[in-house]
Amino acid sequence: MKTNRYKLSNQITEGVIWKQLLFFFFPILFGTFFQQLYNTTDAVIVGKFVGKEALAAVGGPAATLINLLIGFFTGLSSGATVIISQYYGAKKEDDVRKTVHTAMALSVAGGAVIMVLGLLFSGAALRAMNTPEDILKMSVVYMRVYFLGVIPALIYNMGSGILRAVGDSKRPLYFLILSCITNIILDFLFVTGLKMGVAGVAVATSLSQVISALMVCIALMKAEDSYRLYIKEIRFHPMLLHSIVRIGLPAGIQSTMYSLSNLIIQSSINSFGTDTIAAWTAYGKIDGIFWMIMGAYGVSITTFAGQNFGAGKYDRIRKSVRICLGMAAFTSFLLSFVVLAGGHVFFRMFTDDANVVSIGLGMMRVISPSYVTFICIEILGGTTRGCGDAVLPTVMTGIGVCALRVIWTWVVVPLRPEVSTVAFSYPLTWVVTSIFFIIYYLRGNWLKRCRRMGYSSNRN
Repeated sequence: MKTNRYKLSNQITEGVIWKQLLFFFFPILFGTFFQQLYNTTDAVIVGKFVGKEALAAVGGPAATLINLLIGFFTGLSSGATVIISQYYGAKKEDDVRKTVHTAMALSVAGGAVIMVLGLLFSGAALRAMNTPEDILKMSVVYMRVYFLGVIPALIYNMGSGILRAVGDSKRPLYFLILSCITNIILDFLFVTGLKMGVAGVAVATSLSQVISALMVCIALMKAEDSYRLYIKEIRFHPMLLHSIVRIGLPAGIQSTMYSLSNLIIQSSINSFGTDTIAAWTAYGKIDGIFWMIMGAYGVSITTFAGQNFGAGKYDRIRKSVRICLGMAAFTSFLLSFVVLAGGHVFFRMFTDDANVVSIGLGMMRVISPSYVTFICIEILGGTTRGCGDAVLPTVMTGIGVCALRVIWTWVVVPLRPEVSTVAFSYPLTWVVTSIFFIIYYLRGNWLKRCRRMGYSSNRN
């Protein structure tokens, strides 16, 4: 059983590249789709059955703050995925086992810290973002209930990352589908049945995350391979924790910079009023179609690059990048067309308010045509992180996306205070940062530095 499972997962380092990428990509894509469905269902139900204020409360400032904390940990935990994929590709079973248990310990400890921070500072953070009074109370309730269930959410994310690192992208999908169905049922029960409002949405999400965490832990505990989870062995292994943090911390900082820049943008959006916040929230859910697909490409290429790096197959990494960029470019053009063509229909799913829809369509016309300008950031960044190079990609993203976006919001938006001016910060920063990544990737210094770090000496 063990040999067969390793052979199946190790197809990442063998065979036709585009086929292996797609075999790995689609389960991740569907999983991301159901993850997005989690959030979209929440927004649709509160928008339709509670009102536009509830829609703004669930998806506006509250969501941005949640993403700030969760995004940092998700970035940090990506270091575990990279390390496990490299060790698994190099067939270092003892290192895989220790890294798995260190990673799970990190998810529990990190979840506890995030829970405390979320419960203590939700209200103050929302007020600092100039959250309108008509949605402030609901936003605080939503955030505090959400953070009570954050530990299971991080356990699921870490467990799924472990499974994907060894080439298993299907079971995380199955677990997420079941959890998502549960979330939808509970949303209707708590919001439309028990009339719990935004609190009901948060409770439904938290309970669903408990279910997904249990399923992924059971799968790891029953695994017959080096990544099997033993509850009694969950602890920090200092050297492996250092490796996880070395690779994951830059990704966590990058995610935090993204979130902080988005916080500033959200504060700017808040100044336009509740209708604009609701429109921004709805567009964010529509825009999520693009992000979930790009995220699936990013996870795929990161794992693909990590295992092939561990196996010493550098030419295969370069070929996979070219193929993945081509697939991502095609997808981006297609999504731009679909989103722009179906804009009215998509927005009407969230609200019947004509002003909210009109504002949202204006945002869409600025951002959606430029999706293709983002793909190099995701694909090339995922490749370099998969090979263990995370610092310079973080610096490039910090300057090209985050810093430039903040400068634009603080300097240009006041000169032309319109929603379209705020929205333009996205395509502008994507173009600049993509240029950085293309130059960095083509120079090839990232791969040379990774080889010097010692991974190459233990490959088969």
